[in-house]
Amino acid sequence: MPGKKLLQRLLNVDVLLAGVCLIILVSITFVGVIMRYFFSNPFVWQEEIQLWLFLWIAFFGGSAAFREKSHVEIDVIVELLPQKIQKVIQILIYALVVIVLGYLCLKGMMMIQQFIATNKSTFVLSVPSSLIYSVVPVGCVLMIINYTIVEWRDLFKRQTDAGEDEQ
Repeated sequence: MPGKKLLQRLLNVDVLLAGVCLIILVSITFVGVIMRYFFSNPFVWQEEIQLWLFLWIAFFGGSAAFREKSHVEIDVIVELLPQKIQKVIQILIYALVVIVLGYLCLKGMMMIQQFIATNKSTFVLSVPSSLIYSVVPVGCVLMIINYTIVEWRDLFKRQTDAGEDEQ
């Protein structure tokens, strides 16, 4: 199934990007500490890059976490309820998460438009802020897509499992 492998690789681009950003973040931080304390010559641009990388790690990592169902959930009380109520609660939680991510995506796009309109850039490196913060709507869309796929599969699996239990 070459098509399925290609799709899987495309879905894992967020993990790759988050991993590369994490490696660069750790490396820059490590070298920055060495430069500051041993050579008394700190990188003046270090904080800007760290902010950029941290933001990208959070949003791309969040997307991957939705796909892998790695976000923290406390479902002790929900699991005590009947299956039908659990399904309703699962759908309500899904709707709430998608609404929040959609709102964050909308506000992120508005923020980017404002950065473009004001020609805002970082102080030291003069990188356009719209480029740095573009990860907010992109990450939110990826999170919604990944969460929708996971919830759809989980809901379908529960229906299949419930059908098998009745037989």
